[in-house]
Amino acid sequence: MTLPAAPDIDCVDLVRIFRTKDVEVQALQGLTLRVEAGDMVAVVGASGSGKSTLLGVLSGLDRPSAGRAIVAGHDMLAMTKAERVTFQRTSVGFVWQQTGRNLLPYLTAAENIAAVLAIARGPKGEARVKRVDELLDLLGVGDVRDRTPQEMSGGQQQRVAIAVAVANDPTVLLADEPTGELDEATSEEVLGAMRRVNEERGVTTLIVTHDPTVATQVRRTVQIRDGRTSTEVVRSTRTDEAGDEYHVAEEFAVLDRVGRMQLPAAFAASLELRDRVRLTLESDHVSVRPGHDAAAEEESA
Repeated sequence: MTLPAAPDIDCVDLVRIFRTKDVEVQALQGLTLRVEAGDMVAVVGASGSGKSTLLGVLSGLDRPSAGRAIVAGHDMLAMTKAERVTFQRTSVGFVWQQTGRNLLPYLTAAENIAAVLAIARGPKGEARVKRVDELLDLLGVGDVRDRTPQEMSGGQQQRVAIAVAVANDPTVLLADEPTGELDEATSEEVLGAMRRVNEERGVTTLIVTHDPTVATQVRRTVQIRDGRTSTEVVRSTRTDEAGDEYHVAEEFAVLDRVGRMQLPAAFAASLELRDRVRLTLESDHVSVRPGHDAAAEEESA
């Protein structure tokens, strides 16, 4: 029997606590997230929901307090400092929101990519030149090969940054608000570049974003609320009886190991669900209804 392949990102009951002298903040509160190899996922959430903390853990820039976090086969809780450096050079690529943080300002686009290859002791000579040109062409920025960042537009800088991030063929690409400083048209270009990397290179891609353009153009969108994954939207293309294709977006609540889940806020508001709810086990589903006592309300009226 063939065992299923391990996911490239596997978080279970992930906890991250920040402590100061007088304050303790639990940024991640038992978060669970699974991203299969080759998938492209957007993680969305309000400010303070824990999405940036999650990205710090997955990239090796931060260490979780408890739980499990496996990225590209690496245990993020058990890695030594030296292992973390190797992990960041070879297994994971990272793109920041601020275009200025992604590239060395005094190097050209080609030199920025070549520098990463040199640090990781990648291909040399003509093989390195070929690798650089392949990446620039893949990201659609071959025309800025010999330009420094200040000679590029914001969108060009971000596409070069993606090329830098995947120069060493990482298993996972992480992006923190990669379109946050760009207009809508340029955001589409950057997102398209990331999709090409995902599809043509097979790089598992996770994007943290508040941009609805990004969230609606990936197959799977994961919502984080209060330090936990709350809901997911999975998009697919189906074919009807006439042979015509149509798009479907299905919303799911995430059930953790002890049976907890968060209902979408819009659902709860629509049915005025609060404090407690009534649960009924049906033959093939569980119904959730308002929990206030109708008889008691009539008496009080």
